[in-house]
Amino acid sequence: MIRPAASASGAASTLRTPPPSNYDLASRRPGQALRDKIRADCPSLIQRSLAWALRRSENASWRRGLRGELIVSRELARLRRHGWRTLHSIPLSPTWDIDHLLIGPGGVFSINTKHHRGKTVWVGDHVARINQGEGRPYPRSSRREAAVVKKVLDRGCGFAVEVKPVLVFVKPAKLTVQPSLQDVRVIENRELSALSPLAGVLSPEQVDAVYAVARDQRSWTSAV
Repeated sequence: MIRPAASASGAASTLRTPPPSNYDLASRRPGQALRDKIRADCPSLIQRSLAWALRRSENASWRRGLRGELIVSRELARLRRHGWRTLHSIPLSPTWDIDHLLIGPGGVFSINTKHHRGKTVWVGDHVARINQGEGRPYPRSSRREAAVVKKVLDRGCGFAVEVKPVLVFVKPAKLTVQPSLQDVRVIENRELSALSPLAGVLSPEQVDAVYAVARDQRSWTSAV
């Protein structure tokens, strides 16, 4: 069982062991929530054939989202040699998960992945527009996810953990971000490498402490 540290400086002296395998989110694959939806939607060849006409749009959206999360996970894997840890598809509820959580010397980043390959993307303070279409609440969702992560980590670690929301668009044709949007980092997937040199926020001991809490599925019970 993880014992919360009394303070940030006390994290180094707190003994933390990996959770039991059935609670260990470190083994969770990128896009696991979407994989589960796709599998449940089309569990057999016959059902896939029958459902194709009715469910092809939703299923295609899930598959596109899964491809996006896989692309981002590969980008994040390159940060490991710089002291960063990653978790994927953290379940908050049956219909909601955190796509990726990045933990390292530069802090904690809650990453929300959106796959709009070849599309024109505009992001404002509260909504994003794809090909000048209807506003989608991507920035608001990213803020909400970061707030949930912070609540869980603050409680589990015993010290305040700053969590920054990141909205990652996979291979857009063009990405435009409104200058007034300051609290949500909006980038393309190829720009994730810019997070690599960030440092000075968490010590190695604190990184271990935060990762230990985040990887334990029991930490996320009643998070929302």
